[in-house]
Amino acid sequence: MALGQNRKILQIVGYQNSGKTTLVEQLIVQATQEGLRVGTIKHHGHGGIPATDSTKDSARHEQAGASVTAVEGAGTLRLSIQQEHWELADIIAIYKDFPLDILLIEGYKQEHYLKVVLLRTIADQVLLQQVSNILCVLYWPTYPLEQPLPYPAFSIHEQAQYLDFLMTEMRIKS
Repeated sequence: MALGQNRKILQIVGYQNSGKTTLVEQLIVQATQEGLRVGTIKHHGHGGIPATDSTKDSARHEQAGASVTAVEGAGTLRLSIQQEHWELADIIAIYKDFPLDILLIEGYKQEHYLKVVLLRTIADQVLLQQVSNILCVLYWPTYPLEQPLPYPAFSIHEQAQYLDFLMTEMRIKS
């Protein structure tokens, strides 16, 4: 199915080193094993341009000032587009013509899509008030879950349970 037609969008949010990328990887593996096509968007929230391999031709084209670069090999297309600032909606629009079932977004805390919130410490709890559309929470042993939350919550060590919950949600048609 094409993105924009019954596709699911899920955001993974949390502070640095909370396990966002690991969770996205787990979801990609699970979804692809089930025959679903997955796209991802990652917000590079640490400032600066994400590192690239400067020896690759596409990176050299980008560094030379090209606004859009692409390289294809063995069925893989890597695309890079340069502009002053990107809104998430503009990036999602680029993905609309790809035949995807699920789009996973890592970061972009203030956007409005369904979210998985990762909590590592009590200081991370502020995220629960700062973000919208929380689907569930994954928490680390270092987060003191002292009272039930108003949405499903899973220990980061309950991988089978939270992956089952999230994949069930991802299979529901939009």
